[in-house]
Amino acid sequence: MLEVKDIRKSFGGIQAVHECTFTVQEGFITGLIGPNGAGKTTLFNLVTGFHKPDEGTILFKGNRIDGLPPHQIFRKKICRTFQITREYANMTLLENLMVIPENQVGEKIWNTWFRNKAVRDQEKTLRDKALEILEFVELIHLKDEYAKNLSGGQKKLLELAKTLMADPQLILLDEPGAGVNRSLMKKLGDNIRSLCTERGITFLIIEHDMDLVMSLCNPVIVMSEGRKLSEGTPEEIKSDERVLEAYLGGQYR
Repeated sequence: MLEVKDIRKSFGGIQAVHECTFTVQEGFITGLIGPNGAGKTTLFNLVTGFHKPDEGTILFKGNRIDGLPPHQIFRKKICRTFQITREYANMTLLENLMVIPENQVGEKIWNTWFRNKAVRDQEKTLRDKALEILEFVELIHLKDEYAKNLSGGQKKLLELAKTLMADPQLILLDEPGAGVNRSLMKKLGDNIRSLCTERGITFLIIEHDMDLVMSLCNPVIVMSEGRKLSEGTPEEIKSDERVLEAYLGGQYR
């Protein structure tokens, strides 16, 4: 589904991503791990159009997307989350979801006068969809709560819910487990598995929690100094001496 080929990106004299090449297969949950500064988030920014690569190509379903602006990549059904959640703090959870879909009829002010029924019908459809998604991520009881009042873990679930409003084919999650307690972590992992197996959504996940990565992701890609260091199943990654020494601290020995 996603092909990253010989991507390079520098910021001044710092080589953030250097000759990085890997693929993400459709229908899989792929993990992306590595130490801070390995280039993982920069790679996400390149895939989703926040940065333009200096060299190399990025293909989505065989079509080049490198250099496209974020809104055009979003329209190709590629969605992402961020390390620090970006909820609309002073809007309710329901409102946070309902603003996501593009080209809503009610966005044009004259439609509220001349196409009032179309506006109402679409709003009801979007509301029903948002409620269904909030039910899925088990936040339905907070639908009328302001997003700023959520816990860190609940905000991560809201971020996932927001991506689902866009009917994505590929979701890039940047540290979904960061700051999440174990109970919500399990819920988040279960949701991701269900979305992959039941709805066919493909995931690429940056994560530092190795328990979450090893239980959820297959394959796992390891980055170091802007390059791909290793790739394999969780078991293969656990037994890779370079990975054990550099990233996992020997906990799987």
